[in-house]
Amino acid sequence: MLTRRTALALPALLPASALAQAWSPTRSGRIIVPFTAGGATDVTARIMAERLSALLGQSYVVDNRPGAGGNLGVELAAKAEPDGHTLLMGTIGTASINQFLYPRLPFDPMRDFASIALVNQVTNAIVVHPSVQANSFQELLALARRQPGRLNYATPGNGTSGHMSGEYLKFRTGVDIGHVPYRGTGALMPDILGGRVEIAVDNLPAYLPHIREGRLRILAVTSRERWFAVPDVPTVQESGVAGFEAVAWFGLQAPARTPRAALDRLTAAALEICAEPATVARFRELGATASPLDGPAFDRFIAAENDKWREVVRVANVRLE
Repeated sequence: MLTRRTALALPALLPASALAQAWSPTRSGRIIVPFTAGGATDVTARIMAERLSALLGQSYVVDNRPGAGGNLGVELAAKAEPDGHTLLMGTIGTASINQFLYPRLPFDPMRDFASIALVNQVTNAIVVHPSVQANSFQELLALARRQPGRLNYATPGNGTSGHMSGEYLKFRTGVDIGHVPYRGTGALMPDILGGRVEIAVDNLPAYLPHIREGRLRILAVTSRERWFAVPDVPTVQESGVAGFEAVAWFGLQAPARTPRAALDRLTAAALEICAEPATVARFRELGATASPLDGPAFDRFIAAENDKWREVVRVANVRLE
């Protein structure tokens, strides 16, 4: 017979895998994306939302809340009810870089969030409109040096990995190129396609169709090694900037006081999704690689990224209000 005392002791006796199954959402949930639709953050979140809905038995939808380099959406997520029904699609910018760029954030990215899982990674790309008279990264640098201050590079927003990659490139190469921040890749795309901005530094996936169809030209990737989706494109490091690396990443987070049972269940589901061959294939089709890490490993990963980007922001001398 199951006594009351035995029932109360059950959680301590169950293995972690069983505890992870003990929580389930009781209503529809959402994944807040702190950028507009169409970018790598949004696409990653939509893949995860679709599969979380199937695995957890409740619908998870994407809620795009762009603005202030992602900070508006992150603040909304930080203040959400910590019950497992509101998640955040965190990025290299929102979870790491922004805290060093903005002196007065209304949230603490380490204190106010619990890590669920790192999901995937993607390189940034240096992309130009075909009208730009440069067929390589070296030629682009030469053009910028001949015409200091005339060229502009666009990114999906202040504090994004595209922005910091661009500023770090400027610092390492000494070129004078202006920064034009947009409210997400979806807002940026029409202007780079129309030639209203010459250069984009952004996550690769959204640009791949336009690159393949010849509407845009890719000059370099910012990963340490060549990226599988564009194997013929050299890295910035190969192009003469020694040691340069800036890979964007995306992971699920929850408000800090979310119950452990909910976090465990969500982590188990996220890791299962990232191991599915169909999900791995979908990420690769988008130009991203599945890179699953559980919550504690994700925390350590973020800590290492903080060490790197704190120094990048310092040497680039960038501050935002």
